[in-house]
Amino acid sequence: MDTKSKDEGAQPGSKALPRPSLLKVMQSISAGALGVQSSKRHQEDFANPSPWAYIVGGILFTILLIGGLILLVNVVLATA
Repeated sequence: MDTKSKDEGAQPGSKALPRPSLLKVMQSISAGALGVQSSKRHQEDFANPSPWAYIVGGILFTILLIGGLILLVNVVLATA
């Protein structure tokens, strides 16, 4: 039976990073979309071992942005 721990392959002295909060993910996505993200926040984002929160958040942000633009155009055209 193999009794090795999951962290045995990790680098010595490295700490497991906690998952980013929903607020941090939303801030990073919106700052990245606007192009105003600080280098400190950029490094924190890339230190996270799993990119899935940012990928899913980015896809949702894009869908909401496109949907909002379509809605805005339809409202403007309906009132014109």
